[in-house]
Amino acid sequence: MAETHSLQDMRQQAAIAAKVFLQRDYTNGTVCQFQTKFPSELETRIDKQQFEETVRTLNNLYAEAEKLGSQSYIEGCLACLTAYTIFLCMETHYEKVLKKIAKYIQEQNDKIYAPRGLLLTDPIERGLRVIEVTIFEDRSLTR
Repeated sequence: MAETHSLQDMRQQAAIAAKVFLQRDYTNGTVCQFQTKFPSELETRIDKQQFEETVRTLNNLYAEAEKLGSQSYIEGCLACLTAYTIFLCMETHYEKVLKKIAKYIQEQNDKIYAPRGLLLTDPIERGLRVIEVTIFEDRSLTR
């Protein structure tokens, strides 16, 4: 019998063994970035470098979202000129990058984390306070 690793199946059928939280890192001010310290609870589940690369990529994407530039300036000016109604028909740069982050997390879950019995939760679902990693029971040990 082939084991599936779809995220829907994991959420519905597998029992949660533990949750690990990576806190925000405020050493450089209030910029949205997360600690890259590897949690000891994940040592048997995933490679340290692979996990740290995921967190670094997320940190870089959040830095890109918060980057101020000409696009942000123009968005602000247009918002003021249109009494902010422009946002009814236009996505901001920040919203576009948040969608990119959600897609990246989904890809990481599908390719890397779900097959190892792990699930990354999008930090936006936790108020950008933590990256939550759900550890599901190891089904190979319970058989």
